[in-house]
Amino acid sequence: QVQLVESGGGLVQAGGSLRLSCAASGRTFRDSGMGWFRLAPGKEREFVASVNWSGGSTYYADSVKGRFTISRDNAKNTVYLQMNNLKPEDTAVYVCAAARFRTTALVPGNYNYWGQGTQVTVSS
Repeated sequence: QVQLVESGGGLVQAGGSLRLSCAASGRTFRDSGMGWFRLAPGKEREFVASVNWSGGSTYYADSVKGRFTISRDNAKNTVYLQMNNLKPEDTAVYVCAAARFRTTALVPGNYNYWGQGTQVTVSS
């Protein structure tokens, strides 16, 4: 069992930065790939980024590539999402998730634990 709690969201102007954190409890965290998804009003859940169990492999959606960085600290049971050069279209609830496997994962069905999410609002 893994419980996930996100933090770090807020209101920021376009071009600004935010760092999201996802604190995990449970002994399986270190054996799980982790991911970030986002939910915007009127849109489908969107994959943002994923990192494998060791942090050595990452994958990003094209929409955030070059602006966002996912990382993890297994000693702290925490995964991060550094978001730079934010745009209004990045406005969404950001949710972290733990994958069924050690690898990166893009599809929601490959994740079996989800957090409640943290709101990110980017003003123009």
